[in-house]
Amino acid sequence: MQNARLIGLSRQMTLERQMDVIANNVANANTNGFKSDHSLFEEYLNSSAREDNFIGRDRRVSYVQDRGTFRNIGQGPLEPTNNPLDMAINGGAYFAVQANGGEFYTRDGKFSLNSTGQLVTADGNLVLGNAGPITFQPTDHDINVAPDGTVTVLEGTARTDSIRGKIRMVSFDDPAKLTKLGANLYAAGSANQQPDTKSTLQQGYVEKSNVNAVGEMTRMVEVMRSYAAVANLLQQQSDLHKSAIEKLADVPA
Repeated sequence: MQNARLIGLSRQMTLERQMDVIANNVANANTNGFKSDHSLFEEYLNSSAREDNFIGRDRRVSYVQDRGTFRNIGQGPLEPTNNPLDMAINGGAYFAVQANGGEFYTRDGKFSLNSTGQLVTADGNLVLGNAGPITFQPTDHDINVAPDGTVTVLEGTARTDSIRGKIRMVSFDDPAKLTKLGANLYAAGSANQQPDTKSTLQQGYVEKSNVNAVGEMTRMVEVMRSYAAVANLLQQQSDLHKSAIEKLADVPA
């Protein structure tokens, strides 16, 4: 295959993967705590010309290589919900939750109570405190969550606060190493965790996605136009090759 076609094909393959990343961002523009992904590309040089008249830079063929993606860990906007069980993190920490027998992490603070009075995520995963799952009594009311994560309630007719635990907030030395599992959950992967003492909780709020919907739609249009431009270039190359073969066939032997 001609070099021009190989280069065009490499570009189309990376554009297709970039479109998948953008489409996933757009689909999660309203997902609480979602962190957007972005594509990484680099130039890949390959020496395919072998004749002596191709020297120096003329030997190199420049392809487009998809190196992967990187995550934007910037904080999303906080939205008030007036629900005392909802919590948003100000800072770089993550909530620790228990799911499928293991410990995972999320930024989605849209919480509720299950049938046994335990604090759970929207998917029913247990929200962990420093001493295990946060559990409320049937007579608890006036739930209050302090900025440091301490959960207090008034129990029955009591006038003094009762502590129900302290929301566990975890930070990582390199959040980019967290592994996305879907359903707004992350696994620690190769990232090292430690208790977070700098982040604070804001009760009655949830963190929204940090996706810039307008920017993502603009990039989507750019990718579609780039793909069409490369397709047009490949068609021109194909027509040129076809025309050359037809003209060579007319050359007298």
